[in-house]
Amino acid sequence: MASEDHGAFIRNIAEVPWREFPNHFGGALSKPLVMPETAGSRHIDYRISMYQPMAHVARHKHKIQEQIYHVLEGEGLMEIAGKNHVVRKHDFIFLPPGVEHAISNSGLVDLVFLVITSPVTDDEKPV
Repeated sequence: MASEDHGAFIRNIAEVPWREFPNHFGGALSKPLVMPETAGSRHIDYRISMYQPMAHVARHKHKIQEQIYHVLEGEGLMEIAGKNHVVRKHDFIFLPPGVEHAISNSGLVDLVFLVITSPVTDDEKPV
């Protein structure tokens, strides 16, 4: 439902297929709601993720990207700089560039969370 004049749109989450992105394992699925490929965004990657019990993303860090995770349902473990933290409904996590992190579903039900990332790529900008 994108508008041809200005790029704005309204879309229902059911229209966006689930994907398992690289380095996501065991039923770590995401719906890419707003990102360059799905919405033509230039500054924001916005997705909803649903991790089945035991699903996880590999430990990683970003060079220049900032991220926010916002837990909507379930509980899991968020590893930040080598330390595990229990996260559950209504918790939100801010991750500046360079901080190693991972998230896994250590609970009994699906872990559902939003992820907002900016900028959309982790390429270092030339000086």
